[in-house]
Amino acid sequence: MERNFNLDAAAFTGAIDLAQEKLGGKALLASDEFFAEKENLLKPGRGIFIPDKYTSAGKWMDGWETRRKRVPGYDWCIIKLGVPGVINGVDIDTNNFLGNHPPYASLEGICIDKDVKDSVLVESSEWQEILPRAALKQGSQNIFPVASNKRWTHVRLNIYPDGGVARLRVFGEVERNWSDAKPDALHDLAAIENGAAVVAANDMFFGSKDNLIMPGRGVNMGDGWETRRRRGPGNDWVIVRLGHPGLIHKVEVDTCHYKGNYPDVCWMDATYAPGANIDILTWPDFEWSEVLARTKLKADNRHYYDKEIIHGGPWTHIRLNIAPDGGISRLRVHGVLAKQERSPVASGGACAVK
Repeated sequence: MERNFNLDAAAFTGAIDLAQEKLGGKALLASDEFFAEKENLLKPGRGIFIPDKYTSAGKWMDGWETRRKRVPGYDWCIIKLGVPGVINGVDIDTNNFLGNHPPYASLEGICIDKDVKDSVLVESSEWQEILPRAALKQGSQNIFPVASNKRWTHVRLNIYPDGGVARLRVFGEVERNWSDAKPDALHDLAAIENGAAVVAANDMFFGSKDNLIMPGRGVNMGDGWETRRRRGPGNDWVIVRLGHPGLIHKVEVDTCHYKGNYPDVCWMDATYAPGANIDILTWPDFEWSEVLARTKLKADNRHYYDKEIIHGGPWTHIRLNIAPDGGISRLRVHGVLAKQERSPVASGGACAVK
């Protein structure tokens, strides 16, 4: 059955694009990419249009575009997610593809934690449909929910029968497979690739809270968490759900690129509250324990704290406080895993292709 939905991108506010290049997402294989390369699917933004730009193949397009199909069948592209996870929804964006967009599309998923040959991915019988064939609009964001609680590592976008898609966004929640983690090894428990999530922030006027836990160092001042200038009393804060309950051994607060707008001081609190929602965590009387006392920060600098850790935990959430306001590029919370009752992988463990 063909489906269509009236949703917009706001429906997945707070979800992570699991396929984004910034997290290591990669377009691996495509049935055809005659007019425009598959790699464009994962680039930032919605794609641009340059009226008079052409290539030897034809009109230059900022997206993935296949030739006109003259035989039975359909086109497809296999994408390795930057981080494995549970998919909540997708955006199949046909921006700037007007007379050449696919009328329909569907999505399949597979879970495989090891590297395999391209032929194994293409021919595997383990692919499962996660979005049934759905109608697409031209030049539009086509937003669809996904009703699946399984963990996926790759997706296959199918278009019927051919045409162009500007961008593919795969919204969801990161699920790290911890089965191979050594119990005494240090992990960045606040890293997005380890399943951490920034669940709340009191302000992010100049920079998104999610930037705090992204891989690498910030590329510029826009690639961090930055609040507006505070004109009254109080302080700013952000709450991170750790990717796994853990005992904190070391904290890094990086003010990279923030020079005239870094916070004067910071401090950190933590709590052990598995499954706690935002309403509970932000309740004024909710109890937090001190992990790092108020400490001065420097401009454009990496600050490391280990001996300063007051109470290592175990914790499930941390709250980074800054005063009076300003920008933090990255936050790292290194620690060892604590025992927990629930399985760390929603699907029950690692995945493999048979």
